[in-house]
Amino acid sequence: MIRDTGATHVIIGHSERRQYFGDTDGLVNLKTKAALAAGLVPIFCLGETLEEREAGRTFEVLARQLEGGLKEFSTAEAAKIIIAYEPVWAIGTGKTATNDQAQEVHYFLRDLLGKIFEKRLASETRILYGGSVKPDNAADLLACPDVDGALVGGASLKADSFIGIIHFDR
Repeated sequence: MIRDTGATHVIIGHSERRQYFGDTDGLVNLKTKAALAAGLVPIFCLGETLEEREAGRTFEVLARQLEGGLKEFSTAEAAKIIIAYEPVWAIGTGKTATNDQAQEVHYFLRDLLGKIFEKRLASETRILYGGSVKPDNAADLLACPDVDGALVGGASLKADSFIGIIHFDR
């Protein structure tokens, strides 16, 4: 049905789905497979809560989400997926990961993809950052070597904000 509306991409595993609707890593896996089967490009979201970050469990949580969400995927299937790191603690809070935090996590995800699949896939996979992306932080976040783009939330609802993100100074 989503594809029939003209959509080409679908967000799967967003923190609000995980939190409010109980989407598990297993369910995210099934939804991702279904999206691929329907000819859609999955935007596979993952991220840690503030409690998990403060407990030093960021990489453990992200590894669980990525490995569980892409369990039993072929390299060819995984190559069709976009990854979106959205730290739950930064969504709608006004808090944003620092450039160093974003780069560290994106590097970790890219490295893990290389271990699960292959290095070529890891280097070619688009990994987006989402979590309070705004005109005043977009350029710095997008300058990180492993950040390939932004998944913009609330700022996309205000034309001036969204334009400021799209037209940042490179």
